[in-house]
Amino acid sequence: MLTGAFFHAGTWSSFRNRSHGRPVDRQRTPGHRFVAYLQNHDQIGNRATGDRISATLSAGMLRVGATLLMTAPFTPMLFMGEEWAASTPWQFFTSHPEPELATAVATGRRREFAAHGWTTDDVPDPQDPQTFLRSRLDWAELDKPEHREMYEFHRRLIALRKSCPDLADPRLHRVEVRHGDQFLVMRRGDTLVVANLADRPQRINLPGVVRRVLLASSEGVTVMRDGIELPAESAAVASL
Repeated sequence: MLTGAFFHAGTWSSFRNRSHGRPVDRQRTPGHRFVAYLQNHDQIGNRATGDRISATLSAGMLRVGATLLMTAPFTPMLFMGEEWAASTPWQFFTSHPEPELATAVATGRRREFAAHGWTTDDVPDPQDPQTFLRSRLDWAELDKPEHREMYEFHRRLIALRKSCPDLADPRLHRVEVRHGDQFLVMRRGDTLVVANLADRPQRINLPGVVRRVLLASSEGVTVMRDGIELPAESAAVASL
């Protein structure tokens, strides 16, 4: 759910589309003026049960998304707990002192989601204190291996973003993106970001010879003379 035109343009040309109705001049507008994210409080809170993307995506796809987010030329935004794939929901909760308003809000949400196939019991009562309590982060998750590994992966991505000059370059016109059958290649200077979105390994042709893999979301990356093979649902950052 990256914002902007990230997944639309073969050569980033669609980012010349429009921002708030105005064309974006990639020659003059730096990428850091745009905020990109995989999820935010509105998207999650306005779902019936407040489920995060970690509730439906595999760990591999979460790492792919994090890699694309943290290596894009935009200012990245992480939603609270996203860095460790928090399992706690972010449910819509309220504390209206007016009983009539509280009832109207709860009834309205249930009616809205019923139109999309949810039952009344599926939609939490915004006024119920338990709805708020369920939405609090469980910091103890950081002690669990699967959450700790995701947290450490985000730390590696942030360190790479800070240390690699190509990834710090805000010039949008120097970014090239190519995509095909469930894969994506983004070039930023001599740095390539390659993502395999398929549930099977893929060999992906690259515009140059890879000198070094700077980061990989999964083991089993194989570098070839004119390409790279990635395991299922994985991503890699490499230098030419």
